[in-house]
Amino acid sequence: MAEPAADPVAGSSALELPGMPPRLYLASPSRLLSWLTCPRQYRFAYLDRPRPTARPQRAHTSLGISVHNALRDWWTLDPARRTPGEAAALVRSGWIPVGYRDEGHSAHWRERAAAEAAAYLAANPPTDEPVGTERTVAVKLDGLALTGRVDRLDARLRTDDPGRYELVVVDYKTSRRPLHPDDARTSLPLALYAAAVWRMFRRRCVRVELHHVPTGAVLAHEHTEESLRRKLAEATSIASDLRKADAQYAEQGVDAPLLGPSPSPLCRWCDYRAHCPDGQQMGPEQSSWAALDSDDAPASWEE
Repeated sequence: MAEPAADPVAGSSALELPGMPPRLYLASPSRLLSWLTCPRQYRFAYLDRPRPTARPQRAHTSLGISVHNALRDWWTLDPARRTPGEAAALVRSGWIPVGYRDEGHSAHWRERAAAEAAAYLAANPPTDEPVGTERTVAVKLDGLALTGRVDRLDARLRTDDPGRYELVVVDYKTSRRPLHPDDARTSLPLALYAAAVWRMFRRRCVRVELHHVPTGAVLAHEHTEESLRRKLAEATSIASDLRKADAQYAEQGVDAPLLGPSPSPLCRWCDYRAHCPDGQQMGPEQSSWAALDSDDAPASWEE
């Protein structure tokens, strides 16, 4: 049942000096996306030492972590206990009451999140043990070492080749915002996870899925080897920009031109807003619970 040795990473050519191996640039999808969102935010999060104090955790982040932990721990239960009701119980027992307006607000969202987790599993009952939950994956290419964590990794029969299995990347989403039909197709992290899984396990991995827990919706995309290579090239290009920015920061510090701000509506949600006068000019800061009580939260800032 061995899969073909070829994978999207194979054939990528690194630019190397003769006899000199490239120095790997260590990054994660979150680091790449932080740069794309705002170079100054990237500087605060990854370069400044000591790191500027971030604002306290927001409620939607607490909710997302609580639900992710419950869906992870659900798989540690005896199979006979893996019921939707047990998932709800895990949400309640592991609830993180941080960022909510008050105790009553936290309790309301605890029960709502518990009910949503139970309804999600009732609508999408897993049938087989996953290959991994919150599994760390990594891939090296063109002087870049990418590392990330997959919420769930499934092994499923291939639709195009019955009798053979492929690996599927599953990512849970808990945002209030409904998913867009293109979210799975355009996601850079999901594509990078798929390529890393293919390389690590030596088994085909082209299907990526976003599981929206509040609605039970599952959005899937089937990559091709070529589309995965394009995403890997995109990550390599971003990492090249990061190398230049990091080097400039090492020489010029906070005055590095490449690490200036990118003011936008996202500034109202930024964890480092208190340290950024440009961001403060973009309007009042959103409350810690705003992403739960409205649909105005930018998708890139939701769990």
